[in-house]
Amino acid sequence: MSNFTIKLDKDKIAKLKDTFRNDIKPNANEYIDTFIQNDNVTISIYTSDKVVFQGNDAFFYASAYIDQKENPQAGSDEVGTGDYFGPVCVVAAIVEKDDYPYIKEHKITDSKAMSDEVILKLGPEISNRFKHSLLILNNEKYNEVHESNNMNAIKAKMHNQAYLNLISKGYKIPDEAYIDQFCPRSLYFEYLEDIKDVYRKVEFETKAESKYPAVAVASVLARYAFLKSMEEMSKKYDFEFPKGASDTVDEKAREFVKKYGMKKLNEVAKVHFKNTGNI
Repeated sequence: MSNFTIKLDKDKIAKLKDTFRNDIKPNANEYIDTFIQNDNVTISIYTSDKVVFQGNDAFFYASAYIDQKENPQAGSDEVGTGDYFGPVCVVAAIVEKDDYPYIKEHKITDSKAMSDEVILKLGPEISNRFKHSLLILNNEKYNEVHESNNMNAIKAKMHNQAYLNLISKGYKIPDEAYIDQFCPRSLYFEYLEDIKDVYRKVEFETKAESKYPAVAVASVLARYAFLKSMEEMSKKYDFEFPKGASDTVDEKAREFVKKYGMKKLNEVAKVHFKNTGNI
């Protein structure tokens, strides 16, 4: 379940109500003007003109009401930073004007709003279609780097390198380039102070993957790389690694340690997570 909140003008709200007129349901909340619900999404239109989309397809439905110019753009996103097991994957991708129909047809949006099954199915096709660069930081290397870099510093360096890799591949980065913001802009560039080459022509926005198609494409490609890496890791160790960092992950980590020992945990997990202390 995901949600996305936007503020719309009266014309767009009227269009939204008309589009979903058959899905309008009663609601007792005095602050909600119109409540819409179907099998794919729940939409609450507040008297303040704030609109909240909820459900697995929330970003897809909300994106139809966000003003987007179909300009060439680049975007980057990361996956795996909240998962105890598995690598950190960062992708920078480029979307051209003629890519927009494909993106709409395949409902490419924030990877968190797409099922892993769909991402695994579309991943190879998307990878072949879009110009992109992929960085995968495996757990062993991640744990080594994390001794002198916090998570945001690692992400900043990987995003920067992903953009530089686009250039080294001979691609021209469009004038519009976006990063899904994980820290203030000034801090991002502080993390890169000791880096010789820094790509600076980027804008930072929260939830950029739901606003900019290039970030959405990067998000999906990063998720695809993460899922494939987890598959490979599972085959290598003959072990099922769960995603996330929940109590279930703690239980599986204990199983892994019983089978392989604590030293091997460094090869499959981000050992600074509190999960390590839990097990």
